Amino acid sequence: MLPIAVLGATSWGVTIAWQLARNGHSVALLARTDTEARAVDARRGLARLPQVQLPASVCVQPAAKAFAAAALVVACPAQAVRESVASIGLRDVPVLSAAKGIEHGSRLRISELLRDEGWPVECVSVLSGPNLAHEIAAGLPAAAVVASYAEAEAAAWQQRLSGGAFRVYRSDDVIGVELGGALKNVIAIAAGAAAGLGFGANAIAAIMTRGLAEISRLGIALGAQPLTFQGLAGVGDLAATCFSPLSRNRRLGELLATGMSLDDAFATIGEAIEGAATAPVALELGHALNVQLPITEQVVAVLSAQTTIAEAMQALLARTLTKESLFEA
Repeated sequence: MLPIAVLGATSWGVTIAWQLARNGHSVALLARTDTEARAVDARRGLARLPQVQLPASVCVQPAAKAFAAAALVVACPAQAVRESVASIGLRDVPVLSAAKGIEHGSRLRISELLRDEGWPVECVSVLSGPNLAHEIAAGLPAAAVVASYAEAEAAAWQQRLSGGAFRVYRSDDVIGVELGGALKNVIAIAAGAAAGLGFGANAIAAIMTRGLAEISRLGIALGAQPLTFQGLAGVGDLAATCFSPLSRNRRLGELLATGMSLDDAFATIGEAIEGAATAPVALELGHALNVQLPITEQVVAVLSAQTTIAEAMQALLARTLTKESLFEA
């Protein structure tokens, strides 16, 4: 039986490989380089994810090495997806994007990028939800949602991934599921900044709620189904990312609130922080579609050193008063 290939020896990629193997699948975990593959293979996992010990059914190899697979999971950082998939074949097998972001320049969602790279639309699926890798690796209960353009593909990935304490639902709203997973990271940076300033749960909840309104507005403008944002890929993922200390995006906001520089915060966290890359692209989309994204706008201003976190928070509080509505910013 051909293995399921998981592209990306990230915390999430290793966790997905581990979950697939636990469910009885043969897995090929594809690392960026020979050196990375040897290191992951020697540890049977990652130092930063000690809960996971990859079983023997997981083969770790560099992505450049020739291989065949029955299906592919893309779990590398969003801005590295195009380069990472360019050197592999597999254009005729089902592909699942587990990356959460929007590509710079093209403004493409990762499912759109995969189609641009040659996968037929009916082969492309996306995975999202409140899925903190450390909790899933520890065997704690979690749920996710997989969305596909073809119902059979959604059902197939649902069966491959569900098992143990991990439950997967399916959806036909690829746009909504994908955008919810990408945009929540931006809002979590603002939530982390509020936490770092000691603003308390009220402020974080307000940022999360109004952030969900931003995500919904932009998603609807791009063709998503509104109710998707009330589900696992919307409010579920957003809540976990805004409130959990395991969230790298929240952690970035917290560190910046202490006065740490952006470069030092990146170095301290030591892994890709998708919200920082997604924020400016999301704002570009908002401007193009005439959708107001005030929290995203302030996150971009902070990340680009145009304003301080304290000034950004004050700017949000000083905005013109409106009624509470999805379509009122």
